Amino acid sequence: MSIAVEVGLLSGKTATVEASFDEDVGTLKARAQSALGVGTGRLMDSSGRFLDPCALIKDSPVQNDDALTLHIGQVKANGSNSSFAAILGDGSVVTWGDAEEGGDSSAVQDQLQNAQHIQASDGAFAAILGDGSVVTWGNAHSGGDSSAVRDQLKNVQQIQATRTAFAAILGDGSVVHWGDADSGGDDRALQAQLKNVLQIQATDYAFAAILDDASVVTWGEPRSGGDSSRVQDQLKNVQQIQAARDGAFAAIRVDGSVVTWGDVRVGGDSSAVQHQLADVHQIQASDRAFAAIRGDGSVVTWGDARLGADSSDVQDQLANVRQIHASRYGGFAAIRVDGSVVTWGSAPYGADSRAVRDQLKNVLQIQASHAAFAASLPSGSVVTWGHAAYGGDSTYVQHQLKSVEQIQANSGAFAAILVDGSVVTWGHAGCGGDSSDVQHQLKNVAQIQTTGTAFAAILADGSVDEIPALAWAARKTWEEAEEDGRCREAHGDGAGGYLLADLRRSVATAAFAEGDTARLALTSGSDWLLGSLVLWSLMGCAEDI
Repeated sequence: MSIAVEVGLLSGKTATVEASFDEDVGTLKARAQSALGVGTGRLMDSSGRFLDPCALIKDSPVQNDDALTLHIGQVKANGSNSSFAAILGDGSVVTWGDAEEGGDSSAVQDQLQNAQHIQASDGAFAAILGDGSVVTWGNAHSGGDSSAVRDQLKNVQQIQATRTAFAAILGDGSVVHWGDADSGGDDRALQAQLKNVLQIQATDYAFAAILDDASVVTWGEPRSGGDSSRVQDQLKNVQQIQAARDGAFAAIRVDGSVVTWGDVRVGGDSSAVQHQLADVHQIQASDRAFAAIRGDGSVVTWGDARLGADSSDVQDQLANVRQIHASRYGGFAAIRVDGSVVTWGSAPYGADSRAVRDQLKNVLQIQASHAAFAASLPSGSVVTWGHAAYGGDSTYVQHQLKSVEQIQANSGAFAAILVDGSVVTWGHAGCGGDSSDVQHQLKNVAQIQTTGTAFAAILADGSVDEIPALAWAARKTWEEAEEDGRCREAHGDGAGGYLLADLRRSVATAAFAEGDTARLALTSGSDWLLGSLVLWSLMGCAEDI
């Protein structure tokens, strides 16, 4: 016995789909996606309930002649140091990369449904689901194991992370934290103070929370900003907090004054410039220094003098500044109101822009790797400078850098999306600067996400001819993967990754793993926006080149 239902998209497009009572909802969904020419989504009945794709139709509330809605959301990707996690259009999550650092989510895959947001530490992920609960996976020492606080993780609104711990703000303003105790994962003594929290910022090993009364509570490694007792009486009327990842915080108060704490070597002590820190509107930070823009467009800097805190050589040029960008290794670049750029800090890591100074006019935006900068101009061209190995030298692709719409950077490379949806990359090959192996797939790109050592491009192909597979089985044949069945996992060993998907009646476009570099291409059409993922260069980017 079979039924026929009408499945519609939010755009108004509909299709009639048939299925037998002994088939599951996932089969019905797959047929609907094929008939509508879209990628993976979630089926909702007329009462607003999402249907379980693994339930048999005879056991589900679906009836003959029902009107169902196929919801397709935006693909969203996030990365830890060596792994990616992506939320697909149906709210499911796929992961790949270093299995021990969050690339393998098989242990919690059945829980990863209706995911809304993902946060990453160095080696773990935390996903907020639609019901406000949280699922974690990855390295336990980096926050991948939240079992001790699982019962408390309800009605979660947002999550922040240090390198090895997480902190979640609940709907009532309280905070739940887990992970490495020394990095903010456990500080029960402060739990009573963590009420009515509005936002949290983090250094590598400490957290700072702004409460609704504009006071601040800190915890974690004391030398990294977890101990604010020295300035606690000053932490009132705080509007926003900026962090230098190596261990210091800077808080802007309502009156424009600034309070700093943490490691004095990286900006935790601003006493030398305190008299200048008035009418501050925004603060930018490298790993070890801060730069504050005042209301008159002037700039004040402090922290490690070798890595951006000493701006004395260009102080007379730092006027009418509207925006500041920093490389992690201590180069700073300020965009002035007239579109010109002033740089200072560590010369090898982006502070020296003399070779391109004449080109840095009418600059719209700047992106930074760990040691280089890329500026986009109104003409659609790009100007780069800084450490050549980190993307500071784009000479060999400069002829391709035309009609650039946006630029993304990771630790050692850059990726630019052109107006035609193609992508140009440069910088360290091990960080994704060489995309030649996937260049033929980098078409119609909508956005790019990064980890420290890789890029993932989300494509915008609005329709497909066949239902695609969302599967990657490294060192495992597609036949073996299909034998695992739909609603089960297909995962590889060694350098492989893990993705959950409908495998039957599906066509895999590309999936393979070679040595230390994993590359992935997924095709998944979408009703209105995002459809595919292309990943290149996951491992092999050296921190010190």
